[in-house]
Amino acid sequence: MEKYDVLIVGSGHGGAQTAIGLRKQGFHGSIGLLDRSRALPYERPPLSKEYLSGEKTFERILIRPEKFWQDKEIHLLGGSNVSSLDPLVKTISCGNGQEYAYEQLVWSAGGDAKRLICDGSDLRGVHTVRSKEDVDALIDDMKAGTERCTIIGGGYIGLEAAAVFRKLGHEVVLVEAFNRVLSRVTGPEVSRFIQNEHVSREVKIHLESGVRCIEGDGGLLTGVVLETGEVIQTDIVLVGIGIEPCIDALAKAGAETANGVVVDEYCQTTLPGVYAIGDCAAHINPFADGQRIRLESVQNANDMASVVASVICGNFEPYHATPWFWSDQYDLKIQTVGLSAGYDDSVTRGDPSNRSFSIVYLKNGKVVALDCVNSMKDYVQGRRLVETGLVAAREDLADTSRQLKELL
Repeated sequence: MEKYDVLIVGSGHGGAQTAIGLRKQGFHGSIGLLDRSRALPYERPPLSKEYLSGEKTFERILIRPEKFWQDKEIHLLGGSNVSSLDPLVKTISCGNGQEYAYEQLVWSAGGDAKRLICDGSDLRGVHTVRSKEDVDALIDDMKAGTERCTIIGGGYIGLEAAAVFRKLGHEVVLVEAFNRVLSRVTGPEVSRFIQNEHVSREVKIHLESGVRCIEGDGGLLTGVVLETGEVIQTDIVLVGIGIEPCIDALAKAGAETANGVVVDEYCQTTLPGVYAIGDCAAHINPFADGQRIRLESVQNANDMASVVASVICGNFEPYHATPWFWSDQYDLKIQTVGLSAGYDDSVTRGDPSNRSFSIVYLKNGKVVALDCVNSMKDYVQGRRLVETGLVAAREDLADTSRQLKELL
């Protein structure tokens, strides 16, 4: 049985950055980076954008080239999916029969894409976007003469894919269960703006629409049947309705869970010697009024990786990172800083008709988040407003003749 001083499960941003961070901080012990995929560690955000569109090859989205991992003596253990772990003897078992021992375990397994639960959801032509393999399969179907694409879910993944499909000349229909796109992550004004941008590019959007089933012929999908009975004829279905955190092995081993695996301010789980980071880690976040949440973002994965690498190296600096997110759709760059959930007021800064504006979200008078559309300066300067919980007059926030940094 191979043994590692630090064994990392999941080679996405969090796992890869943990390994990189350990070496940067002078950690000389053995490091194993285990993943179900045999591919080199790669960036995930481009999957629904530049990789799907063909603008970037796989080599261009690698986190580091193969030689880097060899030079740093970070052992890539591809093709292994963890089925169980024993926290008492500090071993993990994989579905392929392989077992590994560890001194410290970092769980960065992320999550699996949620699947539709309806008849026909397993037909050929139904796809998700979570891994390179997912997108490769989608691209193969697109090359087979696909014209009509239906997207289930109006979150960032679905909208980014819609922009790519339109750019490639495909017909696109987007189906969203709620009454607006991006309803979970932004306010109504940004939702309306983004929706109008897609509609202006001939994306057909069905709001407040559920999926009854997927129709098919000979194992291949032919259409999406909505709850209303309407049938959308299609060649491809892309499902983007969120993820399920990959925590089964931790839960079965006795780790405390709550919409993810529970971690403390040092990203330690309730299992001895086991850390968890990234999409699957439920942590108390000061930017969410001290609530325990999961953040599905590269920023969160990287910042938690830095915390864990430091803790393993003996530097106990708690996690306290400012949340930020971004999305590219058409020629729009949408950037968010802070968490707007629970806001009670908002201020529009700039004119949406000019396709460059920001929404400042307030709670009890304090700035808690900004959504910035093609407004890099507001995004950069707004970060300090969120971090300080600035209380400012609405007219000052709306005044574009003043830079946000002047309000501090």
